[in-house]
Amino acid sequence: MHAYMEILIRAILSIILLLFIAKILGKQTISNMTFHDFVTGITIGAIAANLAFNEDLKWSYLLLSLVVISATSFSLSLIALKNRKLRSWISGSPTVLIEGGKILENNMKKVRYTLDSLDQAIREKGIFNMEEVEYAVLEDNGMVSVLQWDEYRYVAKKDLKLHSNAQAFPVELIMDGTFMETNLEHNGLTKDWLESELRRRGKRLCDVFYAVRGTQQQLFFDFYEDGIHKPIDKE
Repeated sequence: MHAYMEILIRAILSIILLLFIAKILGKQTISNMTFHDFVTGITIGAIAANLAFNEDLKWSYLLLSLVVISATSFSLSLIALKNRKLRSWISGSPTVLIEGGKILENNMKKVRYTLDSLDQAIREKGIFNMEEVEYAVLEDNGMVSVLQWDEYRYVAKKDLKLHSNAQAFPVELIMDGTFMETNLEHNGLTKDWLESELRRRGKRLCDVFYAVRGTQQQLFFDFYEDGIHKPIDKE
């Protein structure tokens, strides 16, 4: 029983420590990772796993390892911010794969990137014809950025000289049938106003699952009763 309790405590402690370390190292560590983030994540994960389950290793050794690795990773992040040359070594640097519509075979060989991977990355951008691509760049995080030739790009409102209304950040007003009072207050809105909007639609608060004011000040309501008798449920 004592052994089970020790593993339980160690597992909980390792999760808490990982959350704490992730907060210190920042969101970059859990986003699309660079070389530095990849190495840090794997190392810290391995140490935390040993902390949770490996009773042969002392707690103090594992805790010290976590502290040292986290401090080293944090220091490397600071160095990368200050020094551009070291940043390219620590985090990597972008590699151009296509320039002016031409595939750069030598660059692809340097990063060991195959044509199959390039084709897939371009298709994931919704582009199925290679001739549409003017530039493709393999970023530090392993993602491919693509720039199409002018004639294949989508037309923006700016290109058509159309004026657009200013957009606001969406504000959630009701979640799980409950007023988001803080959001209402911070945006100068009231429950009475929202209830009046619901009455206009012939609804009450108890009918609403989710409500949000969108980027153009428009209101969107999702009701508990959707009126869909045979919803699609693919497994």
